[in-house]
Amino acid sequence: MSDATPGLTPEELGAYFALVEVSNVLQYAVDAHLRAEGDLSYLQFQILARLTDTTGGRLRMTDLADGLVHSRSGLTYQAGLLDARGLITRSPSPDDERSVLVTVTDAGRALVARVLPGHVADVRRLLFDPMAEGDLAALSEVLGRVRQHMRATPPRSAKPRAKGRRKS
Repeated sequence: MSDATPGLTPEELGAYFALVEVSNVLQYAVDAHLRAEGDLSYLQFQILARLTDTTGGRLRMTDLADGLVHSRSGLTYQAGLLDARGLITRSPSPDDERSVLVTVTDAGRALVARVLPGHVADVRRLLFDPMAEGDLAALSEVLGRVRQHMRATPPRSAKPRAKGRRKS
């Protein structure tokens, strides 16, 4: 049986490995800061930051999972940890009995405000400082196009469920 899919070119492979390594190093550094300064995982910070950045500080759990590209069950677990710390609240949606609304609390907003300066400093130091003039615009354009292409296929949490499975 022959493989119809050609391998990656050396240039493609180099770009792929560089992207993965940059992403991993950046996430590791950001995660270390968030754990030290806020006792937050990277995903927990993303949840709080997304909520803080929305009008009313509230999103449906499904929309949050899709935006963060995370499983509903994993997000539910992390939301439970944040809820137990008083950083978010969860409540049934008045518009859809199957939906859960997640809302950031004042304590959650305060924690984001406390850890955000260090987070921004790490991102700037590791990602943006080494860039030359024009790099940011080029990177934004390319990654935006790739993200749009990847998002053309709905995330797992947005795909229709198999019959007989319970909706959450």
